[in-house]
Amino acid sequence: MIVVTGAVGFIGSQLIEKLNSENFNNVIAVDKFDNPIKNKNIEGLKILEKVDRDVFLQWLEVNYEEVEFIFHIGAKTDTTLFDEELLNRLNTQYTKDLWLRCVKYQIPIVYASSAATYGLGEHGYNDDEKHIPSLKPLNPYGQSKQDFDTWALKQSEKPFYWAGLKFFNVYGPNEYHKGRMASVVWHAYNQIKDTGAMKLFRSHNAQYKDGEQMRDFVYVKDVVDVCYWLMHHRKDSGIYNLGSGKARTFLDLTKAVFKAMGKEENISFIDTPEDIRDKYQYFTEANMDKLRGIGYSKKFHDLEEGVEEYICTQSQ
Repeated sequence: MIVVTGAVGFIGSQLIEKLNSENFNNVIAVDKFDNPIKNKNIEGLKILEKVDRDVFLQWLEVNYEEVEFIFHIGAKTDTTLFDEELLNRLNTQYTKDLWLRCVKYQIPIVYASSAATYGLGEHGYNDDEKHIPSLKPLNPYGQSKQDFDTWALKQSEKPFYWAGLKFFNVYGPNEYHKGRMASVVWHAYNQIKDTGAMKLFRSHNAQYKDGEQMRDFVYVKDVVDVCYWLMHHRKDSGIYNLGSGKARTFLDLTKAVFKAMGKEENISFIDTPEDIRDKYQYFTEANMDKLRGIGYSKKFHDLEEGVEEYICTQSQ
């Protein structure tokens, strides 16, 4: 059995599809399954059993001997949420409880961290573990991920294989349910489809022109390919960046969406909302040397390739 938490979510559902494509069909899907819209993400996929998130840890106590690997992708991912108790319970403490069971039963685990842990990037975007404790996230979500990363690194007992993945700006199929938290690609596609135009956030930083804010956009297919590879690699435990390794501007992204849709460019700018303005990242770029250094050699989609493939799935 292979466990995927966050199974009906964006990355989790894509990971199950990847596992199925490689003939791994004894998948244990863990989630709440209380959102009919999200549940569509796993329609047609081969899943052995669905387990509610709230009873999964107890389920594992009974079924651990049959579990070969755990992908812990599930989390509360809203970067605008300020309920620290909820984020601690669902993100930090839940992952600690799962980690301790992976230690007890010697089950390998890959879990989702986040590039939100890097904050403003004042310490760069290097996944060298000696720098991780000094990172300063900008929001409670990022802090909940940072709290677990730093806790995991301090543990004297660890699963025989584990990896934490700092996801950068992931985009691709199955993110439609995320609303405000969906990728700019998804928002651009829908705005352009509905209005023929796209509004981007104006820069409030003198170092960046409007639309030239830069992020590391990574296609979800590349993310799940890395996860799948790590399941087989099972050595070199640690925390790794997972981005494309190449920062691109929001203008680049938006132009790629217009091109993929066959539409004429029509881009304007609006003020960044006040509630996120002082916590807005103007530049992110994953240093991917560490993952490459342990042998991952597959080429990542460049932004234009990923956007074109994604838009094709949206248009079908």
